[in-house]
Amino acid sequence: MSGWAPKRFWKQAEVVASGEGFSVSLDGRGLKTPAKTPFWVPSQALAEAVAAEWQAQETKIKPETMPFTRTANSALDKVTPQFTAVADMLAAYGGSDLLCYRAEAPQELVARQCAAWDPLLDWAEAEFSAKLTPTQGIMPVEQPIECQARLAQAVHAMSPFQLAAFHDLVAISGSLVLGLAIARGRIGVDAGFELSRIDESWQIELWGVDEEAAESEAFKRDGIRHAARFFELCG
Repeated sequence: MSGWAPKRFWKQAEVVASGEGFSVSLDGRGLKTPAKTPFWVPSQALAEAVAAEWQAQETKIKPETMPFTRTANSALDKVTPQFTAVADMLAAYGGSDLLCYRAEAPQELVARQCAAWDPLLDWAEAEFSAKLTPTQGIMPVEQPIECQARLAQAVHAMSPFQLAAFHDLVAISGSLVLGLAIARGRIGVDAGFELSRIDESWQIELWGVDEEAAESEAFKRDGIRHAARFFELCG
């Protein structure tokens, strides 16, 4: 039925220690995911964030106001049973990383990209022994297989919960290197988001702000901020 939403049926959402980590109970009844998997997360801080979302619900449950719950559900129901496929998909961004594709002109934009992105490619080389090669224009450049493998190793070393958050860090930014830099604290999430939007910022400077594009940008900014916070709370 259009407009239907489940109603709040509990009085208290509480964090409960479990064998694997921490779960959340509603009036003593343990949460389950949409796939009926017993709900749990790896840290108390993350469980507290989930419990706070449930406690904040009023008469009707609004899933769009529960991003921590949603990401944890994704980790349990989607990432865990297909971990290798998800990790491989995200690692593949290293083969066509945003930071490697530069403008041919104008020179001011070229210089801006180099100044912003070169230090992160240098960091990736130092951190992972992965030297990625930048190019100009849209023609693809083949990145060294061994470098892609080293970046993939870092992705596969994550837990399913970290990987669920990392998915958004990479998908929103369009860059495996940026995602790793945010996850590892090399740069802040807001700085990372701005670095991913150098081309868009250039267009805004030239032509002004488009209202629809600005709304999309705000939505993506909120999403990447949540992903970074979730990743951090995984412990």
